Amino acid sequence: MNGFKVKKIVTIAMVTLALLIGLDYGVSVYCYNNVFGKRLDTYEPTALKVSDFEGLNATHYEFASDKGQMLSGYLYSTDKEPKGIVVIAHGFGAGHNFYMEAANFFARNGYFAFAYDVTGNDESEGEAIGGIPQGVIDLDHAISFVEENDDFPDVPIMLFGHSWGAYSACSVLEYHPEVAAVIAVSGCNKSSDVFEVGAKEQAGPLTALMMPCIRIHERIKFGKYASATAMKGFKASDARVMIVHSEDDNVVGISYGYDIYYDIYKDDARFSFMKLKDKGHSYVFNDMTYIDEFNAEFDKWLETLDYDYATGENRDRFVSDKADYIHKNLDRTRWSNKLNNEMFGEFLEFYDHEAVIQTGRITAGWMQVVYGM
Repeated sequence: MNGFKVKKIVTIAMVTLALLIGLDYGVSVYCYNNVFGKRLDTYEPTALKVSDFEGLNATHYEFASDKGQMLSGYLYSTDKEPKGIVVIAHGFGAGHNFYMEAANFFARNGYFAFAYDVTGNDESEGEAIGGIPQGVIDLDHAISFVEENDDFPDVPIMLFGHSWGAYSACSVLEYHPEVAAVIAVSGCNKSSDVFEVGAKEQAGPLTALMMPCIRIHERIKFGKYASATAMKGFKASDARVMIVHSEDDNVVGISYGYDIYYDIYKDDARFSFMKLKDKGHSYVFNDMTYIDEFNAEFDKWLETLDYDYATGENRDRFVSDKADYIHKNLDRTRWSNKLNNEMFGEFLEFYDHEAVIQTGRITAGWMQVVYGM
């Protein structure tokens, strides 16, 4: 084989490889944008309202994020003097409304809770979420807003995050090491983990070919924030951290976060770990009693419909009928009181311990609770 033929074969091979890489990148980015290139809004019939919570006050604020888009947030409080401010970072698929029960719990127990909607969610601006690193970006700006706004008292800042919000709450410590404490529920270590989990269900082994492209795409789109990880956040901060995850979580597997952190920090007094069983992902910190009861009645209602609600021609009719059913049958008192109070009692004790240390306000009662004296 002469040199010309070798050169031709090499050229063809290189062009073919470049085309395959380009195809891989294009398909990967298309799939990524299909997931994150849209807005997400809370389902109105089940949305929580401030009026669902007796004595809860909500003050609306707006603040700018990285591209000037205005984010919507609420300071939830009662008449109690705050021991700290809990900034709540919501999960993927739900704005902060899904966590209003948590905000109410913290407010009733002596904290201010600041909860906001990430870019492209609910009341915040943005044509789309864009990607998982946007959560870290917006939380970075939210914390700065709380620290710089004179309306907010100078008290310790705590973070509470679930799922996407848990990843954001841990990763943002790299940029805000001053945060006193973090509770991260059902989270992961890297931004690309969120896409990988879903992609494995759809593409199986082909996901391995997509992930390098996804990481490059995030780096191009989000810059330094694309490389933010929970582990980097932990190393950059002295914050106390509680990691919570259920073994049966099939949305963000426990191996993507909890197991990684436990291997490194299980003997570190700064870290607390709560491994749960049979709690799933979305409702990991809820008492499922009323949810299960409502779903059972809803299934019975479906059987009474005189049309096929699964067909496209009946879609609009079913959407309307479903909303009407929920409006008429949802017990708002029970719907707004679904928290697992035992679990949140442990969350409260975790925050209280750090609030006492940060503020130095140690009473005789707290000497006994915190130090066993």
